[in-house]
Amino acid sequence: DVEATLVEAMDEGEKTCTVYLPLYNGVSSVEIGMPDGASIEALERPEGRKTVVFYGTSITHGASASRCGTTHVARVGRVLDCEVINLGFSGNGQMEPEVATFLAELDPDLFVIDCLPNMIAEELTERAGPLVYTIRGARPETPLLLVEDRTYGDARFVPRRGRRNETSRVAFRDVYDSLIAEGVLGLTYMEGASLLGDDDMVDGSHPTDLGFKRQADRFVEELSVILG
Repeated sequence: DVEATLVEAMDEGEKTCTVYLPLYNGVSSVEIGMPDGASIEALERPEGRKTVVFYGTSITHGASASRCGTTHVARVGRVLDCEVINLGFSGNGQMEPEVATFLAELDPDLFVIDCLPNMIAEELTERAGPLVYTIRGARPETPLLLVEDRTYGDARFVPRRGRRNETSRVAFRDVYDSLIAEGVLGLTYMEGASLLGDDDMVDGSHPTDLGFKRQADRFVEELSVILG
């Protein structure tokens, strides 16, 4: 069991709070204590609040944020005041047909597909188009944002990392262009070169809190336009 004091000597009055559960620890139960005379209740969902599904990798999941509320997915939810569903699977964001079928069961206002860090060019050529068509078959009008991978922090001096970025992006862009040519609507393509900087990764791959802030800012720009 873990017990922690979140706040002391809080001023009186009504507060609205968001609770983020741990990124890498399972939670079986949560109890919230408060002083005598205080109360807590769930808020009703605001009318018109949008829902965004993020499907991706360990970066989507939240590696290596210092806190669960500092991931780019959590930040986007706060800034845009939308519900976010985080389907980041560490090492396993690979666009498998079975996952595409599962995604198509969901009914959000936007799907964000952000799997390139876990895939190579050949896999993207094989799976990206079918994933889009599977979702489109069930959700013909739901927008999809297709996201390139971030640039590896060491790509400029480790050639194979730079090639990985380049080949994956070319393959993904080719799939996107083919889908557009085939008449698939509601697709937006987001380039990855500006997702992160040169000083915001812990290992050349996963963002620090600074990196997640930069990613969140880019996603907010794109999502604000798509969601209106």
